[in-house]
This record gives sequence, C-alpha cells and structure tokens, in this order.
Amino acid sequence: MSDPEFQVLLVDDDESLRDLLREFFQQRNIAFSVLHDATQLERRLERERPSVIVLDVMMPGVDGLTALKQLRASGDRIPVIMLTARADGADRVIGLELGADDYLGKPFMPQELLARIRAVLRRQGEPDRGAPERRAPCRFGPFELNFATRTLLRDGEPVKLTGSEYAMLEIFAQHPMETLSRAKLLDLLHGPGAAVTERGIDVPVWRLRRLIEVDPSNPRRLQTMRGVGYMFVPDDDADEASLPSA
Repeated sequence: MSDPEFQVLLVDDDESLRDLLREFFQQRNIAFSVLHDATQLERRLERERPSVIVLDVMMPGVDGLTALKQLRASGDRIPVIMLTARADGADRVIGLELGADDYLGKPFMPQELLARIRAVLRRQGEPDRGAPERRAPCRFGPFELNFATRTLLRDGEPVKLTGSEYAMLEIFAQHPMETLSRAKLLDLLHGPGAAVTERGIDVPVWRLRRLIEVDPSNPRRLQTMRGVGYMFVPDDDADEASLPSA
C-alpha cells in the first residue's frame, strides 16, 4: 500500500463517531488516530505530529475550546478543525477567535469533513506536486506577505498567522482595491456551498484587522463596504481613499 495521503488526529469522546471515521479514512488510505479526551493532547503532539487535528468542543474534563486555547498559547500552529453540536453558533465564533482553522457542525457526513480537511491543508501549504509559487511578495506599510513561504513579516519579523488568517489575507492581497462581498469571500475560503453564514466572515476579518491595522476600530487597509463586504486598500491608496469604515 502507498504512503497515507495525510494523517488525522481525532479528539472526541464519542466512540461511535470515532469508529465510523476510522473506517472511513482508513478505506481512503488516510492515517487516522484518536484521543478519547483532550487532557493528553499536548503530550501526544510531542511524539506524534498529525497533518490536522479534528477537535470536539464538548468533552468531559478539558473541553475542546480550552484545549485549542492552550495549544495556540504555546505557539503551536498545527491546523485544527472544531466539531460542535451547538446550533446557536457561539462555539464556532469563539473557536475562530481562538485560532481554529475551520469548524463543522454535528451531525455531518464524513465526506464533508474530508473536504474541509483538504481545504485547510491546501491553505496551510501541504506539499503540492505542482509548480512552486512565483508571485512577488505583497508589501504594504511595514508588512510583507510572502506567497512562496506563506508568511507575513512586519519590519522583517514574522507575524504569527493561523491557516485561516493567512488564507483570508492572501485573498485580499490578490484583489487590491476590489470590493469583495461576504458571499464571494466565503466561496474563496471554503468553496461553493459551504455551510457557513455570510456573517461568519466578519470574525476572521476582525482578527486580521487586529494584526495589520494601526487602529482596528478605524480600519484603513481592510475597509468595510457597507451592505456589501470588504476592500483591501494598499497604503499608497489608503490616504486618498474616501471609503466607509467599520
């Protein structure tokens, strides 16, 4: 058998779900391992580095959101997809704010989880057999976004970005001075038909503003186009642009 396509670590206390996903992924030559709870997650990661973690929110002991917060606080940027059974969306917003790369509501089809994992890994720059990226870096103010290395520098120093934050910034950098609707941004981030509301785009935009704006409450680079979406305004144009702000 050929080498696995990638490796998934599922952290979930639902035994039936673990068994279902184990069979699903192993049938597709995808390495799959499990943890019954999140208490040993960081220790597990010291000896095993999966391609992505699928992390349930509601678990006894250390819940998924706490585990994610601890993971990001330690500087670990491993891709994380959250699972939540709550219908009000609160866990999803909190998870994104804490640094989750994506989320999926329960119940779900295993095929949808697989599609989301592949989308996250593409954004993270999993090895791609295609040609190397040749686009010149995007420079704005003290920042430089390097598409080849998928990094953001501020005055030459690296800025920590989650996979979803990088993906969002890359989209804006590729469409300067162009109004992007929330629906368009969702399509570019998650693909057509993703089960995410258009307002779900506001959280990652807010997180990006905290990273690249002098005053996030009065944004100049990521400007709100009221009733439509957002526009990325490079510094050369920011002083002259008279666009509505958030």
